[in-house]
Amino acid sequence: MECLPVHGGSMTRPLLRIFLLAGAIAFHSPSAAAATLPDWSAAATVNTVEIVTKNADGTLKETTVWLVVVDGDGYIRTGNTRWWSNIERDHDVVLRIEGKDYPLRVVLVEDPDLRQRVVDAFRAKYGWLDRAVDAFRSGTPHVMKLSPRTQEGAS
Repeated sequence: MECLPVHGGSMTRPLLRIFLLAGAIAFHSPSAAAATLPDWSAAATVNTVEIVTKNADGTLKETTVWLVVVDGDGYIRTGNTRWWSNIERDHDVVLRIEGKDYPLRVVLVEDPDLRQRVVDAFRAKYGWLDRAVDAFRSGTPHVMKLSPRTQEGAS
């Protein structure tokens, strides 16, 4: 059997394949997906986060946004911005909280009651700054829930 160098030792090719397969299975398991979710209770105290979306040309766009937590879930919002156009094309995003990346998927909040609770949470957390942003925003903001990616939704 051929041995391959591996950090301070060697490993046979079949053994290496087993380790790689085990890692791939663990990465795609439901428990691994759950581990990629942020601790929303800790995130609730953070003032700003970064959302990374993909531009039409495939380059990445990083935008600093506000985040609120309602009923244990994270929410963001935007007006008709470039990163909103990116989300309309591809709902998969990366949320960056204090330097840690979380691959997530955004889901537009359509329920009027939940939407209002999220808007109220932004108002409670950001106060007069939230009012100032609203004064310059045209139209109704897009309110989005940050959800785990699924096998079907991951890109």
